[in-house]
Amino acid sequence: MNIDIVLYFHILSATAWIGGSLLLFALGIILRDKEAQKQVYFYLGPIYGYFETFWLILLWITGLSLFVNFGFYELLRYDPDHVLSHWMQHKLIYVSVITILTFIHMIIAFKTHNSNRSFILTLISRGSSLLIFFLNLGILWVAIQIRNIL
Repeated sequence: MNIDIVLYFHILSATAWIGGSLLLFALGIILRDKEAQKQVYFYLGPIYGYFETFWLILLWITGLSLFVNFGFYELLRYDPDHVLSHWMQHKLIYVSVITILTFIHMIIAFKTHNSNRSFILTLISRGSSLLIFFLNLGILWVAIQIRNIL
């Protein structure tokens, strides 16, 4: 497959992933009425979950393809002190943490949809969402740094 097409879908996936995160973050801030928040998230939550899962899977597939195509594995293995290795290590850590947090958040969201969550589950769910949001911004910065090097 043409690497430009893979890169195109990787950027498109990242845009959808981060854009969705920005939307829900904005809704959480703008909607002060708790009942309005509950209604919006009741309807939007499951759709958003499937939407974001699709884009996250596509990000992984295209990211792994780009990782192999550009020889990042060899770079990390044979020249771990290179500046590009440094940024790739950051990106891999961020992606891994985001994926784990997304998995945790989705388990809680789907198991407790349309029911009351305990304080701990609410804390974990909201905390994971907030961490995902900020890590998304971080990974965007890392991607820019990688692109500058390439």
